[in-house]
Amino acid sequence: MALEHAILVSLLEKAGSGYELARRFERSIGYFWTASHQQIYRVLKRMESDGWIEAREVSQQARPDKKEYSVAEPGRAALSQWLHEPIEPESVRHDLAVKIRGAAFDDPAALISEVERYRQAHSDRLTRYLAGEQRDFTGPDAPATLTAGESLQHVVLRGGIAYEQMTLAWLDDVLATLHQLRPER
Repeated sequence: MALEHAILVSLLEKAGSGYELARRFERSIGYFWTASHQQIYRVLKRMESDGWIEAREVSQQARPDKKEYSVAEPGRAALSQWLHEPIEPESVRHDLAVKIRGAAFDDPAALISEVERYRQAHSDRLTRYLAGEQRDFTGPDAPATLTAGESLQHVVLRGGIAYEQMTLAWLDDVLATLHQLRPER
C-alpha cells in the first residue's frame, strides 16, 4: 500500500489540513500505517499537483491561514482502482523472532529484558486501542447507530486489538521459555 492510499482514506473520512492529517496518523490510521509529518506533507504536495486532492485556504483567527485538503474525483478513482486490485498477504519480518532463534547460540536469558521491553510496548498499544474503542464505539446504542464507515473503522480496530492480544500471549510464552532456559545458579 502506498501512503497515498492511506491519505485518501483519511481525507475521505474527513477533510483536513496537513497538520490534522498527521495527528490522525498518530491517533488512529497510524496504528496500521505509519508516516512522518514530513512524508505526509511531501505526499500531499505531490497528490495536489497530480489532481488527486484539492486544497482550499481556510482563514484562522490569530494564526496563519491553513490549507484544508479534500479528495478530488481523480483521487477517488485512484482509490477505487486500488481497492479492486488483489493484494498479497504480508510477509512477516520480525526482528525479535530472529533474535529469539539466534539466542540458542548465545545466552537465551540475555533476551529477557528485551522481550519484557517489547511486551510493554505491545501492552501500551493494546491499552490505547481499548481506550479508543471505549471512547469511539461503545454506548447504549452502539453498534446499531454506527455508519458504514464507523463499522469498518471498528472492525479494523478489533483486528488490532486481537493482534495485540495474540502478540502478548506469544510474548508471555517466549518469556516463560527464556526463564526455563536460564542456567541454574
